Amino acid sequence: MPSWASILQHLRDAGVAIGDESEPRPVSGGDISAAWRVESESGAVFLKTGPASSAEMFFAEAEGLSELAAANAVRVPAVLAADIDGDTAFIALEWLEFERASAASERLLGEQLAAMHRVTRENFGWHRDNTIGLTPQHNPWTNDWVDFFREHRLGYQLDLAAKKGFGGELQELGSRLRKRLPVFFDGYEPLASLLHGDLWGGNWACCDGSPVIFDPAVYYGDRETDLAMTRLFGGFGRVFYEAYEASWPLEPGHRARLHLYQLYHVLNHLNLFGSGYHGRAIALMKELL
Repeated sequence: MPSWASILQHLRDAGVAIGDESEPRPVSGGDISAAWRVESESGAVFLKTGPASSAEMFFAEAEGLSELAAANAVRVPAVLAADIDGDTAFIALEWLEFERASAASERLLGEQLAAMHRVTRENFGWHRDNTIGLTPQHNPWTNDWVDFFREHRLGYQLDLAAKKGFGGELQELGSRLRKRLPVFFDGYEPLASLLHGDLWGGNWACCDGSPVIFDPAVYYGDRETDLAMTRLFGGFGRVFYEAYEASWPLEPGHRARLHLYQLYHVLNHLNLFGSGYHGRAIALMKELL
């Protein structure tokens, strides 16, 4: 168990008014890390803990949330602290009471996500690496999107799959697809947009009528990648897509790139969860080729 007295003192040192009698209570919501609720004088705190080895993941999450917050587009939980205490790493966020999403909140999410994507950089990547789930995600600044996606998204996942024993047809198709990537970008030059990076239905909610996004894997890349992820596992309704398109219409060819961008996440699930995703990855690559 974490040393609560020491961790709570870290929070006090960061300006969170934790009372002497406060004691973390376990809550649901931590698929990768343990999750806790801590009471403070200014409201509840959401605390995630893990081994010290997960510190960089928490630090990247904190920086990612701050990057998204600076866009002033979609609400994110405020970061209160992120640190290491002995053999425990932790991140503390403001506690948000989630409610059922409505058509109005989905519409607002579509509009706000388009606004967030309008925050751009000259190059693709980010100033630091982070994780997608538990998988390392490398984000070196790169001036060409096709090169970035080929090497640091598909290439990295395929190399990882090979190390895990997924060779043969998967690698052969992957090699062919990587060579053909420029075909999908004929006449299309994506901007380096600020991305959530892991925008599936479990990483957004509604609070006080407004959408909230969390658990990001932030970097700057083609905005279509965020939208492709929203369509992979569901959780987003028709009004969300209509609102996004009304705010910033997608470019021609985006339907062909949809499965290309979903492939990255399917390969990641293959590497994280095993052969149950192997057939889906093969099918996607055959369709794309």
